Amino acid sequence: MMRLVLAGLGLSFAGTIAWAVAVGDFSAAGTWLTTDPWGIVTLADLYFGFVLSALVIAGFERHWRAVLWILPIPILGNVWTVIWFIVRLPELLRRLGSTS
Repeated sequence: MMRLVLAGLGLSFAGTIAWAVAVGDFSAAGTWLTTDPWGIVTLADLYFGFVLSALVIAGFERHWRAVLWILPIPILGNVWTVIWFIVRLPELLRRLGSTS
């Protein structure tokens, strides 16, 4: 069930990204993100989340598999992280000792 919820959230987020690409002004948004204090905080929060995701993946996957999962994160973002969680959730829960 949790995997379906993650898949739904990931697809919704991917759809939101597609919508923003289609109708948004990426240049103006990028300018705002890099000049407005809240834009900078938003970027810092995003990349902090990427680092946390990468640390979880690195602690879970073996050497080269970790690299293959981590490298796309800064480009594909949390949609990629959701894919990792969907693929690895049963094993992750098992290792954490959960019965969910």
